[in-house]
Amino acid sequence: QKTNYNVALFLSSVEEGQKREDCQSLLEMMQEITQAPPNMWGTSIVGFGEYHYKYKSGREGDWFLTGFAPRKQALTLYLMCDLSHDGLDFNGLGKYKKGKGCLYIKRLSDVNKDVLKRIIKDSIKIIEQKYS
Repeated sequence: QKTNYNVALFLSSVEEGQKREDCQSLLEMMQEITQAPPNMWGTSIVGFGEYHYKYKSGREGDWFLTGFAPRKQALTLYLMCDLSHDGLDFNGLGKYKKGKGCLYIKRLSDVNKDVLKRIIKDSIKIIEQKYS
């Protein structure tokens, strides 16, 4: 759930210097892409934008379009769609791991930022098409 926690305060609490800098860069990148201010979702996820989902089961709610969290092992980027979707191209991204809807990177310098921006934009389009 979206909370009223302070994003700047949360990011200033990230201990490791490079990870804190990477978080600031991700914040700027995602804010530029979504044209939405950052909000805290829970106590450790910075999310941008919002969409309403409704599953066939009847369950529904609101969630962010894209976001990130500084985790101990890696920066976790939440792309909110199935990362095996044909509309996503990870060629040229660099060093990363991916889960069903999350992209994991150790450092922002490990990836091509232009490719990352395109992937984020494409994932948002997929979500907007699915739930519009």
